[in-house]
Amino acid sequence: MLKKDTAMASYFLSCVALCIVGSVCAVLALPPTEPPLIHDHPFVAIWNAPTVQCRLFEIPLDTAAFQAVTTPSAVPGQFLTIFYEDRLGLYPKVDTYKRKLYRGGVPQQANLTEHLTKARSQIDEYISQDSSPGLAVIDWESWRPLWDQNWGSKRIYKKLSITHALQMAPFLASKEISSLAKSQFQQAGRHFMEKTISLGIGERPSRRWGFYLFPDCFNYDWKKPGYTGKCSKKIQEQNNQMLWLWERSTALFPSVYLGQSMRNSPKSKLYVRNRVQEALRVAALPKRPYTMPIYVYSRPLYRDQTKKFETQTDLVSTIGESAALGASGVVMWGGTKDYNNKAACESLSEYLTSTLNPYIANVTAAAMLCSEVLCQRRGRCVRKSYNSDQYLHLNPANFSIVRADRKYMAIGLPSDADLNVWAENFTCQCYAGWSCSPRLIKPTTVRLIRV
Repeated sequence: MLKKDTAMASYFLSCVALCIVGSVCAVLALPPTEPPLIHDHPFVAIWNAPTVQCRLFEIPLDTAAFQAVTTPSAVPGQFLTIFYEDRLGLYPKVDTYKRKLYRGGVPQQANLTEHLTKARSQIDEYISQDSSPGLAVIDWESWRPLWDQNWGSKRIYKKLSITHALQMAPFLASKEISSLAKSQFQQAGRHFMEKTISLGIGERPSRRWGFYLFPDCFNYDWKKPGYTGKCSKKIQEQNNQMLWLWERSTALFPSVYLGQSMRNSPKSKLYVRNRVQEALRVAALPKRPYTMPIYVYSRPLYRDQTKKFETQTDLVSTIGESAALGASGVVMWGGTKDYNNKAACESLSEYLTSTLNPYIANVTAAAMLCSEVLCQRRGRCVRKSYNSDQYLHLNPANFSIVRADRKYMAIGLPSDADLNVWAENFTCQCYAGWSCSPRLIKPTTVRLIRV
């Protein structure tokens, strides 16, 4: 049954429409999706980096292009709350540097009841009961719930699980011990994650809950010749095995951080494209009336360093790809070490003004305009062919991005050619509870789009 559901989800997400401009498109409709959390914003940009230090240096940071400005620091009452390993319950893990086990190290050794009790109090601390809609991200990265995905430094969880199984059944043969250890680990890991996210949703249903970096595509071999970025069948099958997680999640948070060595590489868009597409595939697996939203984690900086910001080309490959594929938004994340000195804050201030804000405003406004002219504001525009190089961009010849009244705005009128490109290359994914169809309605007056 799972294979059938998977095939159906892939079919929905890869279908191609034939559209005649100005008329209703002949298209097999995409499954409906959850409406945007922020009204009339098919694609949102969320700032999620600590900038308190920049304020102390009295360096102004213009984040007006973002629909929500948050920090990963422990601050209650934010639109996006991130729960790191030490902020949500009693997470079992191993510190390989300190050679120390916490809560037994592996989930089968942890006390789930105590974990959930503490998690409940921490949810109360960070998200009020009367909170408005927003996002809740669980960032647990020490171990993965599937046995076969714990490689490299994560092999310690297999070793500890085997030791635990030996203590439970010392009379079993080596092969049987490994099988028992795998079964115990996966069952306990699943139970731990299921109970935690179910608690979060039960306590704060207005929030969209999910785990950071889930689902993953593991398409990190971009240095190999002939790289396509596609997720392997093996990884897709493993993601299918985690249907239990997708059925309980109410949002997905894949990551598309780029390494410095990927700067301006044409492979970057393939890397991002297939990671987001896998999340879209997974979002359609649960049997629900509509698919869950996808918020893609990205960074202004290249990963593992604190000085070089992404180029315009790489912003297109990350933010632009995410919007064109049908993600609900992008989260621009940063760590405490990224902006902890005056020089870093000055660089960030200049980058926001010159590069990041104008591009985010352009993409956000384009997504809003395309929704209006193609989907009657009842759905978001999505590429007909996921592997195309078509983007939701406003034509700079016809639009200006301006900042006024502490907001960014796009002012202009799309040409017939601009609209035709969208109609030919994009279709509509309707919001749940609404009907829409890919039908082009040409605006006749100048549009002022507040992002």
